Amino acid sequence: MRSKSLVMFGFAAVLVAAACEGVREMRPGPTEPAMGKVRPNLDGTPDLVVDVAQTANSWGVFEETFTAGQCSVEEGNIPTGTHRSLRFSVLINNHGTGDLVVGDPLAHMDPNGDGNFSDQDGLFEFASCHRHFHFRNYATYELLPVNADGSYGSPVQSRKRGFCMLDTTPANSDAAQPEAPYYRNCGNLTIHGNQGISKGWGDEYTKWLPGQLFLLTDPNEPVAPGKYVIRIVANPPFTPQNGEPCPATDSQGKCHMFAELSYENNVGIVPITIPAGRLGKTGYGPGSGEVLGEQLDPHHHPEAHAAH
Repeated sequence: MRSKSLVMFGFAAVLVAAACEGVREMRPGPTEPAMGKVRPNLDGTPDLVVDVAQTANSWGVFEETFTAGQCSVEEGNIPTGTHRSLRFSVLINNHGTGDLVVGDPLAHMDPNGDGNFSDQDGLFEFASCHRHFHFRNYATYELLPVNADGSYGSPVQSRKRGFCMLDTTPANSDAAQPEAPYYRNCGNLTIHGNQGISKGWGDEYTKWLPGQLFLLTDPNEPVAPGKYVIRIVANPPFTPQNGEPCPATDSQGKCHMFAELSYENNVGIVPITIPAGRLGKTGYGPGSGEVLGEQLDPHHHPEAHAAH
């Protein structure tokens, strides 16, 4: 049985999450008849590829107001007030020969079911504002300036992202038509989840979700107008610290959170231009023209899955 303190913690997280811009929430379980696919594909190996076109067509620079209680404020350390932001969507496709299987986060966070996370395996962390578990070291986002000679400078901002992995979008590839989605439930403190990315599917994070932004007017890391690139790395290499697990290693001896067919195709680079001057109400860029805050992705909004 879960401890009383854990239940209260979960209740508090629900109250905080109500103020978020948008969150991923439960989806129908994989065994429901309408889902079609009833078992994971374990016969092959996943291969993650960043869908560059999705980011290139979605980014936009906006002026938006951040308020207390938003997940971007709580988890991204963004100061409240009106700021200039660069928002962008990220779609990571599985072009491999098998599923990327993560499974139930509770099995990783609380293996013996006693409500105590001290015996977790280190693959997940609890996102209190989103009120579910995030897979650690899933991706990194970097904003790099473009020099006069076309080379890239050092990142002016860099973010490490941990996410809930789901089948959200059929992958854009030459592969055969993907099977029905299987990984559709983030899970939370009391509900078992099922995370992963099926072969032939992608996991999309739309630009309106918390964390899908760089704060251009960050008081500590301000970004000047000019030419930049957004660099996205899926399943990035890392050096373990403080007892972190190292589930897989590449040919250079670097750790990754899971094994893939290739680590050479995990990087996506998207050129952008950050404008000077006023932006107006709808912002600037390919993903502009929308009223900020009105386009919460229904697939990730809690009310969209209340029935489930």
